[in-house]
Formats: sequence, structure tokens, C-alpha cells
Amino acid sequence: MRGWWQELAGLVLPAGCTGCGAARELLCAGCARALSGAAAGRVSPSAGPAGLPVVHAAAVYEGAVREVVLAHKERGALPLAGPLGAALAVAAGMALGVGAGVPAGVPCAVPGAVSGGGVRGAAAALAGAGPVLVPVPSARRQVRARGHDPVRRIALAAAARLRRAGVPARVAPVLRHARPVADQAGLGARERRENLSGALAVRRGGRALLPDGARIVLVDDVITTGATLAEAARALRAVSVAPVTAAVVVAAPPDSFLSNSADNPYRATFL
Repeated sequence: MRGWWQELAGLVLPAGCTGCGAARELLCAGCARALSGAAAGRVSPSAGPAGLPVVHAAAVYEGAVREVVLAHKERGALPLAGPLGAALAVAAGMALGVGAGVPAGVPCAVPGAVSGGGVRGAAAALAGAGPVLVPVPSARRQVRARGHDPVRRIALAAAARLRRAGVPARVAPVLRHARPVADQAGLGARERRENLSGALAVRRGGRALLPDGARIVLVDDVITTGATLAEAARALRAVSVAPVTAAVVVAAPPDSFLSNSADNPYRATFL
């Protein structure tokens, strides 16, 4: 029989790593490495929908990464927003071309933000039009059931990381659900596109939070078919917002990665 101190410890300490269950800590060193951004790269779902922006992901959606994303999203492990946001910041840095030691000529979404200038030079290129992270919204019923909005929480953590690195990022949760949608689980690519068509819209007053010239970066936790991000981009275009610069996600299926680097130059700045 366990002693009272063990019972108390079970209430205040994690029973095991959320990624692998091995260590008595929220996230062990091995699982943290899976979210380090080493595998970050551009992703493209097969038969991606029209209007899908360029997408970068920080990690492969499998194993420990999948468990961590689900623990934060569905089981309310809120402290995981920190490491998930750090991973997202790496993907955002790659999408925007900002990071420590950015090699000359690395293609990115921000003109003038590369050519070896590093994060400070990129931040200068972004001055006056800092990136705006726009999280994909959760349905109200999901927020009530979960007790939080996981994508918005991760986006806020990522923006904080970017700001500490000198990139003037902020979060603008301007999107909302305009109509109910069915659960996406089990739906194919075409069914997801039909389910989400016209489902998102910009909130009243949201356009004012997206100034002209802003670099708009859509944010989600996971990409599957790209239907959600494509619909979010459509909703922003419908109110004449500047074109979406990029989209970033924490994780993507392994077969969707177009490129990555074991020595990702964007990691050191945001982790």
C-alpha cells in the first residue's frame, strides 16, 4: 500500500513523461528532443486543397510528439504549451527566414529577411510590419469541453519566443466559426474540404487587428489534409486582408515533409 506522501506526490507531480511515460517528469529529455525542431521543414499534403499557403512543420506527428500534442489538447496538460510553442516558433522562424545563423540565400516569406543577416537583421526587415500569428479557432463546444483553446495557447507561447529573439510577433485570434461543422475524424480529403467550406469567418472588428503590410502567419497544431488552413486563408482573403505569408504547425505526417535539416539553423534562436 502506498504511503500518504506517495499519494500526495501523485497529485502534484506527473506520473510519467507525457511523451513516453518513462520518467517522472512532464517531458523527458528524449521527448523534448523530438520537439527541438531538428526535423522542421516544409510540408505539403498529397492532393492539398487550392488556396493552401506554404506550410512549415516543426516535427513529425508520430510517437512522443503525437502523445504530447494530444496531452496538451485533450487532457489539459497546459504546461506543455511551452515546449509546443517553442517548436512552433522554430517552424515560424523557418517560414519567415529568421533565426540564428541563417545561411545566405535561404528562401523565406519575408523579402530582405535573409542573406546571412541573422535574426536581428530579419527583425529589422520586419520592423513596422511584424508577423501576426492567427490561430485556427476551436469550436466553442470544444473549448468548453477541454477548458482551454489549445491552438491559441500554443500560438501565444510561440509569439513570446519570437519576441524574445527580437522578432516583433503578436497573436491575433480574429477567426471564428461561422457555422457548425462535423467532426473531422475519419473524413477523407474531399469530405474535409466540403465539411469546412465557408465554415470560418473573421470576427467583428477583427480586420482592424490585421494592419496593412502585416505578415500574416496561420497557426494550427497539426496538419492532415490542409483543408482547415486553406479555409482559414480563404476567410482572411474574404475581408481583403493581405495574402497569408505562410502557415505553421507543430507537427505533420511523416510522408508530407518536402525538406528538413538535421542541423536546422532556426533552432538555436527559439529553443
